[in-house]
Amino acid sequence: MKTPTTAAPGLTGRAAGLWSHPWFRFALRRTRRLLLGLWVLVTASFLMIHLIPGDPVRAALGPTAPADLVQATKEELGLLDPLWQQYAGFLGRLLQGDLGVSITSRLPVGEMIGQRLPATVELAVAAFVLALVVAVPVGVVMAVITRRGKGRRTELAFTGTSVLLSAIPDFLLAVGLVYLLAVQTRLFPVAGLEGLDSYVLPTLALAIGPAAVLSRIVRVEMLAVMEADYIRTARAKRLTPVRVQLVHALPNAVTASLTLGGMLLSSLVAGTVLVENVFAWPGLGSTIVSSIVAKDYPLVQGTVLVYGVGVLLINTLVDVLLALLDPRSTIGAA
Repeated sequence: MKTPTTAAPGLTGRAAGLWSHPWFRFALRRTRRLLLGLWVLVTASFLMIHLIPGDPVRAALGPTAPADLVQATKEELGLLDPLWQQYAGFLGRLLQGDLGVSITSRLPVGEMIGQRLPATVELAVAAFVLALVVAVPVGVVMAVITRRGKGRRTELAFTGTSVLLSAIPDFLLAVGLVYLLAVQTRLFPVAGLEGLDSYVLPTLALAIGPAAVLSRIVRVEMLAVMEADYIRTARAKRLTPVRVQLVHALPNAVTASLTLGGMLLSSLVAGTVLVENVFAWPGLGSTIVSSIVAKDYPLVQGTVLVYGVGVLLINTLVDVLLALLDPRSTIGAA
């Protein structure tokens, strides 16, 4: 049953028809949410440098830096202007793609981020793909094995193992993998990015936890879908079990899994911060930690912005994919 929609007051004709169209209203809601999130992120990143106790420029340049150098750096960064003027200038530079200049290296922040961003994206995407490739088949198989109370011991073992793996922090998994597979057996490099084998350990460290969580969700959704009426109808048509499970059940169980998958991808992007530092990975994660240690706040500011924008865009993309897969529940939502 379709949810009734009403045109906005004062709109007539084609404008009223456009406003009442569910896809237009959906796009408007998501765009408004994205813009609001971007504004909050930008404002928080701007205020970050002003809420830090002490003098951030003096902290970055060191206690022995000449006073004239500190003063010149503040003028260059615009920190001597009124706060509203600094905020307006910050927004104007962002609209032009200018993230400022690093205090320590004197290089453009955008250039430094551009050099490190590909390594972080590659690692996050590889971990996400690995988590999906492992979690979906495992969840489907476990749903089939444990359906209607069968395989009780298998279910308990699967649930306990997945809960344990998902509870271990990424950086602890990274340390354990380094010790077992790099230090003890020397199967993979301990750190750095020198070849395809360098991706194995950090990808595993990021993917194990999300794969454990996602496999449980896939199993629960598959169990619910396999009891639906249309699945019974498919079985009554004497379709093979594999066809029933993969063609009819799995696509209808993917909606909740996709929602969680988007959240996991966002967490993977954030999780790269600690994992990259364990493996000395040349990405944004190691960059933000080193910039915090060096008190290079413009670089911290720019890196936080990139991470935040990435998370917001991922969440928006997931909303769009969910709307395409299930328009009745997503597009009609207020």
